[in-house]
Amino acid sequence: MSASILKRATCSIASKTYSHGRVAALRQIPIISKPTCQRSMHTTENDSAKPMNPDPRENPAHDLTLPRGTNVGRKRFSDFELAGNLFIATGGAQGLGLTLAESLVEAGGKVYCLDRADQPDEGWHEAQARVVPEWGGSLHYRKQDVSDAEGLDKLITAIADENRGLDGVIAAAGVQHISPTVEYNADEVAHMLSINYTGVFMTAKSAAKQMMKYKRRGSICLIASISGLKANRGLVSPVYNSSKAAVIQLARNLAMEWSPIQNDGTGGIRVNCISPGHIMTPMVQSNFEEVPGMREEWEREIIMGRLAETQEFKGAALFLLSNASSYMTGNNLVIDGGHTSW
Repeated sequence: MSASILKRATCSIASKTYSHGRVAALRQIPIISKPTCQRSMHTTENDSAKPMNPDPRENPAHDLTLPRGTNVGRKRFSDFELAGNLFIATGGAQGLGLTLAESLVEAGGKVYCLDRADQPDEGWHEAQARVVPEWGGSLHYRKQDVSDAEGLDKLITAIADENRGLDGVIAAAGVQHISPTVEYNADEVAHMLSINYTGVFMTAKSAAKQMMKYKRRGSICLIASISGLKANRGLVSPVYNSSKAAVIQLARNLAMEWSPIQNDGTGGIRVNCISPGHIMTPMVQSNFEEVPGMREEWEREIIMGRLAETQEFKGAALFLLSNASSYMTGNNLVIDGGHTSW
């Protein structure tokens, strides 16, 4: 706007007059004020006193401070240190469960691998041979089927009692079955759910009981899958996929129940999921043998163009089971090479 036009506009506004009638009309226009809260508050006879919260409640975590180890400031990434901590990994005889257990051992943790085989396979013994004793970690095996809830609870209790506590659990036991929905029978559905969902549920429950007993603010990691988030093209596995979706929702609910710190010192238990994308495991390899061309189709759907290797999830497990994730609970950590990002 030019200076001359601006000057004329200013003069016009300044010279405009209002009659007394118009001013009176303006005065009669009601002024809309901000709404006020009509909720009754607890007050004292002294009107100047500040109102109290109508529903006060205690928060045991209000004054909580994070534990600081002796290594802070002297050792890099000390939040990932697991020396002196005890862990259990179900499905730990092979595949992803074993690899995740190894990650905890490498950070100094003592890990018990639970699986239904009488003895672990050669791959497990090779992993045990890789343990460096000077790092403080150790790898152990116990036979246990997670679908046997009573036996599972007894074993987890015995391990915790022997070691005077339990710091973390990885629930990785799971089975897959490829079949059209119309060909499933009730027994097949029940069997898969007894491992993939009920087994995970009871593992978390038994672990949390011991964490509460010994007042350990531990961490529970449930292994879900991107199959719980989407239908896998070319892979007809409705029970497996829905069981993994249930595990993701289970983690949220357990976090809501167990993560708050209680007045008796229990709680503070973090619960999270890892949802891997397609990994080259013995179970997945058998799927490829059953469905020719499936591997190539999956690779085309992944942004990175390849399937994952089990060791690519070690860092995520260590993060979730260590103090590095101390403010993380109720989350689902998706690691899929970009599969679900299309």
